[in-house]
Amino acid sequence: MAIVGPVRGIDPKIGENCFLAETAVVIGDVEIGDDCSIWYGAVLRGDVNSIKVGNRVNIQDGAVLHTLYERSVVEIGDDVSIGHNAIVHGAKVGSNVLIGMGAILMDNAVIPDNTIIAAGALVLSNAVLEPGTYAGVPAKMVKPASEETAEMAKNNAAGYLEYKKWFEEL
Repeated sequence: MAIVGPVRGIDPKIGENCFLAETAVVIGDVEIGDDCSIWYGAVLRGDVNSIKVGNRVNIQDGAVLHTLYERSVVEIGDDVSIGHNAIVHGAKVGSNVLIGMGAILMDNAVIPDNTIIAAGALVLSNAVLEPGTYAGVPAKMVKPASEETAEMAKNNAAGYLEYKKWFEEL
């Protein structure tokens, strides 16, 4: 069973039809929407400020969501995939977004709807991105927004809705 518990007197709120892997950690001021999946080794640590996760979001193995004490929050929209070992530290992520494996989003960065952040990319603090595909350190737009970009992000999130069903049966 996942570690789910209060910090500073605040309990996490978890929506309906969610899968939390047995080694996931969800503590403190965390709200998770419906139909989400929090995978093995993922940590959502709402100890110093809030973490809000929309519907149909998958937070993959080893990902970490955290904030700066009273200076940033994590906000994740709907239909978002946060890849293996990614870090979202006090960033705001729109809907229909794919955050690649090992990517890092720093405090007060803003990722718009229909955007892809490539594996290993670093989005610096206070960066406000336009829709598109971003890669590199620091992250730079490598492809403008398109229907293809939006479809790729949407399909990735939809795939995880299916994967979580396999594990709910365990």
